[in-house]
Amino acid sequence: QKNSCVLPEDLKNFYLMTDGFQMTWSVKTDDTPMPLGSMVINSVSKLCRLGGSSMYTLPSAPTLADLEDDTDEEGNEDKPEKPHFDSRSLIFELDPCNGNGKVCLVYKHAEPVVSPDTEIWFLDRALYWHFLTKTFTAYYRLLITHLGLPQWQYAFTSYGVSPQAKQWFNMYKPITINTALLSEEADSFVNKLDPNKVFKSKNKTPVLKKKPPSQPPSSQKSHTSMTSAKTSSPAGNSSRK
Repeated sequence: QKNSCVLPEDLKNFYLMTDGFQMTWSVKTDDTPMPLGSMVINSVSKLCRLGGSSMYTLPSAPTLADLEDDTDEEGNEDKPEKPHFDSRSLIFELDPCNGNGKVCLVYKHAEPVVSPDTEIWFLDRALYWHFLTKTFTAYYRLLITHLGLPQWQYAFTSYGVSPQAKQWFNMYKPITINTALLSEEADSFVNKLDPNKVFKSKNKTPVLKKKPPSQPPSSQKSHTSMTSAKTSSPAGNSSRK
């Protein structure tokens, strides 16, 4: 009511279920947990508007609207129209991104009446806009898919994530950070494992232990009879003597 705008239906349903969302996860290094991932959706009370008001109390203090420059949109007809810090757009902060920028809910057409159409944009630390998704539902899926890794929003910018963040991406989301490669070659991430080479040393024929040949029962009986005859012969010789 204060800003004369209505929340999009999917974001409204989200706030009806829960007043905001925050989840963090850590990794263990040297038996010490280190916070890494962070997924945040501001509560309704923290859904603050950007632009318009000054950060300082001086009457002539600069505002974000003073940074407006329409020259950067010339020649970019194929790209979506960027939000404006002045009264032409209404911008609300969804995620502070741990100081790495801001994910914003943008009403791009606020004059003369606020349009119900909204988009999700990322405002980096240099105050440049980068388009993310058309709906909150699509952004929420992106947030979950990227696990809230540090600076994941910069993967949708022209300059990409920092080298340190890229290391975390290579560890936890290797395909996500290499989307260009994946689109160029569909089999670039397929495991081309040759089992014949890997398990070559293990495919040995089992050595069968040779069992001694079993003697037939008839031979055993003849052998025992021969031994008994030999043992009885000395006794007969002594009696003859």
